[in-house]
This record gives sequence, structure tokens and C-alpha cells, in this order.
Amino acid sequence: MQSRERVMRALRFQRPDRPPRDLWLLPGVEMSRQAEIARLTRRFSIDFAKPVFSYGQSERKRGTPFVAGSCVDEWDCLWEVGQTGVRGEVKRAPLADWSALDTYRLPYELLDNADLSRVEESCRNTDCFVLPWTLIRPFERMQFLRGTENLMLDLAYGPQALYRLRDLLHEFNLRELELWCATPVDGISFMDDWGSQRGLLIAPQTWRELFKPLYAEYCEVIHRAGKSSFFHSDGNIEAIIPELIECGVDALNSQLFCMDIETIARRHRGQITFWGEIDRQYILPFGTTEEIRQAVHRVRRALDTSEGGVIAQCEWGNDVREEAVAAVFEAWEQSMDSPARGRGMLSSAKWASTHS
Repeated sequence: MQSRERVMRALRFQRPDRPPRDLWLLPGVEMSRQAEIARLTRRFSIDFAKPVFSYGQSERKRGTPFVAGSCVDEWDCLWEVGQTGVRGEVKRAPLADWSALDTYRLPYELLDNADLSRVEESCRNTDCFVLPWTLIRPFERMQFLRGTENLMLDLAYGPQALYRLRDLLHEFNLRELELWCATPVDGISFMDDWGSQRGLLIAPQTWRELFKPLYAEYCEVIHRAGKSSFFHSDGNIEAIIPELIECGVDALNSQLFCMDIETIARRHRGQITFWGEIDRQYILPFGTTEEIRQAVHRVRRALDTSEGGVIAQCEWGNDVREEAVAAVFEAWEQSMDSPARGRGMLSSAKWASTHS
């Protein structure tokens, strides 16, 4: 079975021959460990690929991201990077004072001058499921632009400018979706980190009012183009998983080990594809090979069925050994015949209902 079909079958609950593999690389790994990456991906083929494209040249970007020091991004946020290979923190938010919103310009040059001319060829020349990472992250973007403390106060008090900024970003995000929907990519991803270690960063009701409608529209646009919607969030987001399903998210990447995996399985297995992951806070950087295998087996027993609904995703962090990542994919292979695979729950009904 080829990779694209394998992923599609996992998303549609149509019995893939094995769970698709997906490997994420943190910047530090990508910058300095190419030999290890090549060795691992020769051993374990990855079923996902990114399209070849570029955003338009930024009018404000200065400096080099992920390198110790400071840089300014395309949105005019000043980032401080304490250690090469990580993203860093925003130290100057361009909209810290709401008065700046009147003259602030969103970086539409990124979209207006984007070069997607090679996307079709890059899709045609691979058997992988082609999935772009977009700029769409409305909650996080608002944090970067306002500053986290300011935004949390805004969410509590609800000034009109908050809604104005949200709508401006939403319009920008829909414009990017239009670009991707016109290409032959297989899916489209977006993200926002919503969880702390124990629960949502904001009240669920606030999330429902301000952000759920955005996500529902993103998924609607993606599905209308015949593509699959992929969403990522860090932290404990158990409270909003049912509503992400309701919005139409097809594949969810979340920090499962911040939550009760078995409870999530009882409530949602068969309703959405779980796009990883394995604990990257403790088990991947510090666990033994056996502990890593047991973590994979736990995810597999809880979430995998004979019909699909799970993706063997792993994030390779800067502090994670090559052997640890290999152990993850080895364990997915070793547990292929686990009892959970005989307990299929749903057929392709969920897929059909969201793609009709």
C-alpha cells in the first residue's frame, strides 16, 4: 500500500495496512543532525511530505530565526532566542498598545507574493500524503501581537479591539486557505496551543464564543475543497476535543500524555484520527527503550482499531536521541497484532458525514 492511500484509509477508517508514520523535527535537529535524520528515515519510511513552496518576501523580517540572539518576524514581533535550535519568546509585541492597531498592516505580502508554482509537481512526484503547515494560528498570533498577559486580560474584559483583531486575522487566514485549496495537496493543517499541563488556558465558554466559529469555518473551507483538516495543540485540551470533532477536524495532534488516554479513547475513539503523539516531556528525552515501547503500546491499545483512526507520529526534539525515535517506530511495528486492532468501532461514517 502506498503512503497516500495509507493515510487516507487511516483518516476514513478504512483499514490501512499499518498506521501511517509521521516524523516532526525540531529546528535544532534539522539544523545539526542531518546524518541521523537520513539514517532513521532510510530505516523507517515516512508517509507524509511537505509541498515545495515559498511565502512572499517579508517587508519587516530581520535576523535569523532559531539562532541565539534576537530577530524580528514577518509580523514585526521581536523574538529573543536563548539557545540555538529553539523558537524563543516574543519580547516586543507590536500591538501591546491597542492604539497601534489603527495603523498596523498585516503581512499580506507573504500571501500576495507566495510562490506555489512547484506545489503541483511536488505532489505528483511523491507517493506520500502531502500536508502543508500553514500560518494559521489565531490564538497564538494574537498572543504574539498583543503579548500574552495583555491578551489574557483582553479575553477577560472583551474590548472591541479584541474582536477587530480576531476578525482581521481570520480574514488573513481564509485568504491563505484559498491559496492552498486551489492546489492538489491532500490535507491542510493549522494550529493553536490551547492547553496548560492540566487544562485549557482560557475558559471553555470563551473558547466557544471567540475561536470555535473560526475553526469551524476553516474546516468547512478545507472540506469543500475535498481535502482533510489537520489540527495541532499542545497541553491538556480534553475539554474541547468533542467540539474540535464537531468543527470537522479530521486528525488531531495533541499531547496525549497530559490527559487520560484511556478516557479519551472511551469517549472519542472512532470519531477522529489521533495524529500521535508519544510523550516528549519525559519519556522520549529521558525514558529507557522499554519505557518508550510501553508508551507506544499504551497509545496503541487505547486508540488503534482494525479500521484506522491513528497515525504513528513522533516529534524528534533537540534533547532526544536517535535511538529513542527509532524505538518509537519499532514499537509501532511490534504492536501491529495487539488486541486493540480487533476491536474496530466505527466504519467510514464519520468521514462521510464531514465530507458529504
